[in-house]
Amino acid sequence: MPKIKTHKGAASRFRVTGGGKIMRMYGNRQKFRRKKRKPVRVKYGRTVPVSASQSRTIREMLVK
Repeated sequence: MPKIKTHKGAASRFRVTGGGKIMRMYGNRQKFRRKKRKPVRVKYGRTVPVSASQSRTIREMLVK
C-alpha cells in the first residue's frame, strides 16, 4: 500500500497549533491594500481558526 502524501497546497495555507487547532490567514490580503482602513489591514496580518465544518477535510489533506 502506498504512503499517504501531504497536500502541498493545503500545507502552505494552513498551520496546526500545538493544541490541534487548524489556523488560516484571511483572504484578499494583497488586493488594494492601501485603500483599506487601518483596522482591516491589521486584521489581515493575523490568523484565525478554520471553521469546524472544514477542519476535518483539511486535517485529512495535512496527513504526514
